[in-house]
Amino acid sequence: MRNEKVSFVLDVRRLTLLREFSVHRTIAATAEALHLTGPAVSQQLAALEREAGVAVLEKHGRTLRLTPAGRLLVEHAEVILGDLASAEAALEGLRGGGRAPVRVAAFPSAARVLLPRTWARLAAGAAADGTGPAELRIAEHEPDAAAGALRRRETDIAVVHAYSLLPRDVPAGCERHHLLDEPVLLALPADLADRLRLAAGEPADLAGLAGENWLMPGPETSCHELTRRACGASGFVPRPVALASDFAVLTALVGAGAGVALVPRMALPAALDGVSLHPPARPVTRTVSALLATGTAEQPALRRVLECLVAAAGEAA
Repeated sequence: MRNEKVSFVLDVRRLTLLREFSVHRTIAATAEALHLTGPAVSQQLAALEREAGVAVLEKHGRTLRLTPAGRLLVEHAEVILGDLASAEAALEGLRGGGRAPVRVAAFPSAARVLLPRTWARLAAGAAADGTGPAELRIAEHEPDAAAGALRRRETDIAVVHAYSLLPRDVPAGCERHHLLDEPVLLALPADLADRLRLAAGEPADLAGLAGENWLMPGPETSCHELTRRACGASGFVPRPVALASDFAVLTALVGAGAGVALVPRMALPAALDGVSLHPPARPVTRTVSALLATGTAEQPALRRVLECLVAAAGEAA
């Protein structure tokens, strides 16, 4: 009997649905995100399995998860969707687009420092060329939440950070655009800095602060883990006496003599009464980036916002 090559065609819409399942993790959540019914999602995924000739989902306890073949198809779906997004961006440029609302999710200090500058640049550009500004929709999210919102297509740009001691992978289906690198500084009570004979701006060895009270962000944040790693690299475990999500709170407590803290430069408040700032002897850097879905950076509206973000970051660096 002659061997015949079997060919098949994968439906891009079904690949997109499988990719959405990889993000939302359940049939019900995928259906809700796509405004479909659960049975409709199940039927389309079953049709995709028939097209592919292999199982793409498997039962794991009471839930479903991707098979190795399913994960492979999701990887290819990310590439295909990125190419489609690039094509849509090119067409939108030819049509003269660029005034669609752009959703930006950013962590608090980036929202405070970068986004007002970005907004002002967009407004100035619109006034100069006589067109309406790109409309911004801003949400404040920590990096993991912002990246998740981007993966779920709930935002268009996610402004995130990563530390030299705590790198962050680029999520699948996303591309990273560098904005700035900033130092993480050690905030000391001024009288403690005097006792240690540290001039303002002079590097400080964290090991010499092992016995001090530490003021740290909450354990749900990457900034908390950064402090633990930086102190661990100096040979000790920090003893936190205060946990706060707002670096302005932490620096105010430093100024009152309550303890010491590691603070990214962009997160410093304007008022620093009683606070002495020092780079750690082992430097720590925070890198700030903008994440976009692959292929979307050339969409006119997103491109304008990204350009203004880059310029705003240059001012803040």
